[in-house]
Amino acid sequence: MKFSVYQISRQGGRERNEDRMGYAFTRESGLFVLADGMGGHPEGAMAAQLALQTFSAYFQKAANPTVRGVPEFLSGALLAAHHQIIRYAAEKGMLDTPRTTLVAAVMERGHMHWVHCGDSRLYIVRDGELLTRTRDHSYMEQQAHLGRATQHINRNILFTCLGSPAKPVFDMSGPLQLQHGDRVLLCSDGLWSTVKDHEIAAELVRHPLEQSVPELVEMALKRGGPRCDNVTVLAMEWETMEAFQSTFQPREDHEEGVFATTIQSGVPDPTMDDLDDEAIERSIAEINAAIRRTAEKNA
Repeated sequence: MKFSVYQISRQGGRERNEDRMGYAFTRESGLFVLADGMGGHPEGAMAAQLALQTFSAYFQKAANPTVRGVPEFLSGALLAAHHQIIRYAAEKGMLDTPRTTLVAAVMERGHMHWVHCGDSRLYIVRDGELLTRTRDHSYMEQQAHLGRATQHINRNILFTCLGSPAKPVFDMSGPLQLQHGDRVLLCSDGLWSTVKDHEIAAELVRHPLEQSVPELVEMALKRGGPRCDNVTVLAMEWETMEAFQSTFQPREDHEEGVFATTIQSGVPDPTMDDLDDEAIERSIAEINAAIRRTAEKNA
């Protein structure tokens, strides 16, 4: 598995940056995750961090060195992240729950699957053109998809997220067979709210990632002005084995199953503890039980 990766997060005009991002990998599998803690609810940064930690913990358990059943892994990790946020709020006796959007992708065996909930997006650019992007779980995007006017709709109003009392709605996509030079970009709404899709696609392929990604972020911050949202981007370029010239390469002496990650174990908050194995296993058991009940109902 060969890829280049670049990530950056910049605080805009907000009091704090509640975006979180990171990637994890073995020799044969890579996980990329980005979450945007939601304002208007308490501890958005905590919700985003819990989501990343849960995905990282799940990946560490599942990738040996590849993930068996990537769609099931992504949906299971997303629901477990949701449960972790609800559990955190319950243990603290919070009247309102922390909430976050999320987009995540797994790349292995030359293919990519991805999942998203909310309005953090994933873009795929191939041969200089936008191949596809995720569709936001927002009322504005919903109406636009139906060909209806959206001028009167607030783009920030989402109908789902992680951490809300209702079970999250999420979309799964893939598998997509990756080609040499494909560029994949995960971002918070701080980028796409001011930079158009075609501009993102064009800039993403104009220069190497370490130049094009910061330029996209600076473009968003400049256009957003003093009240600009936080802007967070995680981008990857897929490379074939025979054409590998990468800014990132797992060491050749990595054994199968070796796990590494850029996802931090916590945020600057003295109340934050690492996820415990018991909680993770409990979430897995709850998810498996729900899957069994659904299968029995549909049988």
